Amino acid sequence: MSTPGERAAQGKLARKRASRSSHGAWIPSADRPDPVAVLERQGVDRVQELLPVRYARMADSPFAFLRGAAAVMAGDLAVQWHTGLTVQLCGDAHLLNFGLFASPERALLFGLDDFDETCPGPFEWDVKRLAASVAVASRDNGHTEGGAHDACLAAVAAYRTSMRRLAGLGELAVWYERTDTHDLLPLVRSARARKRVTATLDRDRARHRTSLQALGKLTEVVDGERRIIHDPPLLEPAGAELTAVRKIFGDYRSTLSEERRLLLDRYHFVDAARKAAGVGSVGTRCFVVLLAGRDIDDPLFLQIKEADRSVLEQHLPAGPYVHPGHRVVAGQRLLQAAGDIFLGWMTGPQGRAYYWRRLRDMKGSADVEAMSPKELRSYARLCGTALALAHARSGDRIAIAAYLGGSDTFDRAIADFALRYAVQNAADHAALGEAIAAGLVSASDASAGPR
Repeated sequence: MSTPGERAAQGKLARKRASRSSHGAWIPSADRPDPVAVLERQGVDRVQELLPVRYARMADSPFAFLRGAAAVMAGDLAVQWHTGLTVQLCGDAHLLNFGLFASPERALLFGLDDFDETCPGPFEWDVKRLAASVAVASRDNGHTEGGAHDACLAAVAAYRTSMRRLAGLGELAVWYERTDTHDLLPLVRSARARKRVTATLDRDRARHRTSLQALGKLTEVVDGERRIIHDPPLLEPAGAELTAVRKIFGDYRSTLSEERRLLLDRYHFVDAARKAAGVGSVGTRCFVVLLAGRDIDDPLFLQIKEADRSVLEQHLPAGPYVHPGHRVVAGQRLLQAAGDIFLGWMTGPQGRAYYWRRLRDMKGSADVEAMSPKELRSYARLCGTALALAHARSGDRIAIAAYLGGSDTFDRAIADFALRYAVQNAADHAALGEAIAAGLVSASDASAGPR
């Protein structure tokens, strides 16, 4: 086994493969694929009637486009030199894929909360996506270029300094480390920003985002029976797919550990519905399942979501997980400090891969669109800190810390890249708008409703 010194030397050696300053460059390749064509290829095997919702949501703003265009950015990252320092990537580490979530002990934690694109890859790909999202959000909010640059620097500096701190800790100390919401405030520098970030994360609101709260929002009583509401095309009864959902549910149950299977058996199946989720995920097969425990006032909502290949996988060596659902579940367990007890994966009808998780388990996210420059810097710093902790759990934190070093060379390069990529993203967003206006891509305005 390598010593800490040998691991640090490997990290510094990676600078020869990709210098820290080299990350600042962004020059589109001559054969860069058309971004709209990339999105359309993604949609070939999705639920076709939902694709107009996806395009409408992405057309809403450059930041919304970035959220849905992970496949576009994956291709752009793949043509750049990389460090070869591998971690379990989130794969889609933009600002809104960080948030509050509950541990099994019901503590409220902060960190990554979306893992559809997770797979092993060079650590800086997540850092670049995070920084790009900061730059795009800052531009959308009308901040100056200087303000956007400062916010990007804050995110990357927090990542670097956190990774260097974690490099000095023992293995179990890193594994058990987590960011409790009570620990967030010291990471926010000014009193005003502390107040604002606390409000925008809204811990009290997150604590009320439970299955019981969802029962009132997502269901209604029909002929004396509790049923999930009909809100097409965003939320529709499973109908003919109900039999398949029941089969998936039965197979999923068998994948749980014994004690969790016993807990699940105390609930009974009530209803299921198809749900259009998120932005980039719209069109993948996604269902919400309502279960009842002691009675209907003791509900449990689970989400079944189709898993496909990560958008990063075509650009990277094959990972350890053949089954896409297994990839998502294993990635979440590696990256999150506390896991969802109902997390599971299995194969459904027609050989499609799925994973299961709880829906609305005390989850909350920030209102990025309302943030001032100072508030965005503070929130970017929180996300950079959380990303470093996630990466330290799966990658060689000592090598990464040595690569990053004590200076801000890496920070400034990534910030420069982020600003340049924000310009590219704006052009790609405009290209989608032009395709919609020309009738080449259909977009529906049915983009409101539960996300």
